[in-house]
Amino acid sequence: MGLIKKLIEEGYLKTPIIIEAFREIKRSDFLPENIRKMGEGEYSLAEADEALPIGFGQTISQPAVVAFMLELLSPKPGEKILDIGSGSGWTTALLSYIVSRKNEGGEVIAFELVPELAEKGNANVSKYNFIEKGVAKMFAGDGTAESFKYAPFDKILASASAKELPEAWISQIKVNGNIVMPIGSSIWRFTKISETEVKKEEFPGFIFVPLITKDF
Repeated sequence: MGLIKKLIEEGYLKTPIIIEAFREIKRSDFLPENIRKMGEGEYSLAEADEALPIGFGQTISQPAVVAFMLELLSPKPGEKILDIGSGSGWTTALLSYIVSRKNEGGEVIAFELVPELAEKGNANVSKYNFIEKGVAKMFAGDGTAESFKYAPFDKILASASAKELPEAWISQIKVNGNIVMPIGSSIWRFTKISETEVKKEEFPGFIFVPLITKDF
């Protein structure tokens, strides 16, 4: 069974535009060459529903987890989204595909602290011309500390586990905006109900590499 079909049948992928993004943005384009060449067809590692190493102690997340987090985030065409810990660039490209549909001027701002990974992620996302078109802007740096320069955002996605929600992110999203991120072994969705109220939802049972900052 193909990976995307499996994710749909198991209920991880539900929304048509997210399914479309998974079909158009090939995970294999974001894997290191040695891993990309392992196996063939549906037996290739790119089709495996598991996290895979991309170097520097980081991974490209398990597809089911990425699908689950994107469904929680609910990205839409025309939105401005912050992508923290962009790594290989896969989530950046998926988000860029979604926000740029219907030519509504969406934008993805992506941060990766490890310079070598940021460079590789930039090259990977460039395969789809999102950077050239101005849809994706990718930076090597600490997104927790530097994201305010590009706020406000409609939504924020973080792909590595933090100890707590950075307070700065709450101030950087618009009312009704979502933040989806791992804290410990749970995925959390924070929804900004008003300038003073945040709804919190926890979805336990996941494993992530830790979010790194300039203080690591």
